[in-house]
Amino acid sequence: MNKDFIRNRITQLRLQKGVSEYQMSYDLGHSRSYVYNISSGKSLPPMSEFLQICSYFEITPSDFFDESNENPALIQMALEELRKLDDDDIMLIISHIRRLARDR
Repeated sequence: MNKDFIRNRITQLRLQKGVSEYQMSYDLGHSRSYVYNISSGKSLPPMSEFLQICSYFEITPSDFFDESNENPALIQMALEELRKLDDDDIMLIISHIRRLARDR
């Protein structure tokens, strides 16, 4: 992990969410150049702001650093929905996932 990973990951997640640097800065309560400064490598967010950024994207810090997960917000949303199901329904979903993965 390095500074480039952090700024690139924030940019990737921001684009997936479909918001501009300005909008994200505004949503986080900062000046319009806040996210630009992070994305351009001029600064990194302090830990409290990093946690706020994770919350903004509705992901955990662990999700943020998981390089194998290209769309952590989508996975997080799926997990939240799975938590609402009983074991039989979860097993049904798992069988569908396995079938879909096999068909690729």
